[in-house]
Amino acid sequence: MVEDKIILGIDPGTMVLGYGLIHVKGSKMYMLNCGVIDLKKLPTHPDKLKRIFDRLDSLIREYKPDEMAIEAPFFGKNVQSMIKLGRAQGVAIAASLSHNVPFEEYTPKSVKQSVTGNGSASKEQVAAMLQVLLNFTEMPKYLDATDGLAVAVCHHFSKGIGEHNKSKGSGWDSFIKANPDRKVR
Repeated sequence: MVEDKIILGIDPGTMVLGYGLIHVKGSKMYMLNCGVIDLKKLPTHPDKLKRIFDRLDSLIREYKPDEMAIEAPFFGKNVQSMIKLGRAQGVAIAASLSHNVPFEEYTPKSVKQSVTGNGSASKEQVAAMLQVLLNFTEMPKYLDATDGLAVAVCHHFSKGIGEHNKSKGSGWDSFIKANPDRKVR
């Protein structure tokens, strides 16, 4: 059976949220859309969260993605920023789930590694590799848009195995679940 699906990738943010949509058909990937949700001019955090939900809800209705991939928040020193970023991510996930679109999370390092082969790649390096992979000529104004695309591409390359389900097929936890009668000595 030939793979045919649409993946929505999200790079969450509280000032600018990046998104990208790709269509995977067989062994080919095509960019459908990418852009940003600019939140800088909104006066309050709740206003920003509502804008994120409404815009992603609209994108999901328009493109009908089969899956969503989102970048997991990195751990920073500013606790308030982390809380706000986590809320933005949660609202994006809620928009996905409100349409029964499954989601998966990927660390920033795994996204960069998947797209460029280097987990420490710059945003510019990621964008340049995406231009090659997805064959687009005009670079978006904000690299947050290509970051959203990168998350979608990472999801495709990772075959949907992100932070939520890494342990389903490997590791000690999965061994214990698969062998409940084994005794530890």
